[in-house]
Amino acid sequence: MTHQIIQPNGWSPAKGYANGVLTKDGQLYVGGQIGWNAEQVFETHDFIGQMEQTLRNIMDVVEAAGGQAGHITRLTWYVTDKKEYLARQGEIGAVYRKILGRHFPAMAMVVVAGLVEDEALLEIEATAVIN
Repeated sequence: MTHQIIQPNGWSPAKGYANGVLTKDGQLYVGGQIGWNAEQVFETHDFIGQMEQTLRNIMDVVEAAGGQAGHITRLTWYVTDKKEYLARQGEIGAVYRKILGRHFPAMAMVVVAGLVEDEALLEIEATAVIN
């Protein structure tokens, strides 16, 4: 097999997708993560709270593949409310540094009309290189 499915221990199974795919050459593709916990329950309906949980989810997948924050090479953010994102930049930066430190990979931000999970306020996908 040329790749391995990554599923953090204790997480509810992903339905119809993989939380992570690790290739033989160390490329890790983290599927879009949202602000729910390992049991797929939203504990908050606040943008910052969901962002923190989303970044923790990304780190759970990266760590399950044997990586760390410094291995992340790309993040693509999908947000449903551009105004809230812009208004809360200070909080966003503080939470980002709390989870990922001062590691800043290539990033893109896309504003979307909605996400598949109605309660989700953002979704972030990641790519990492783990050697």
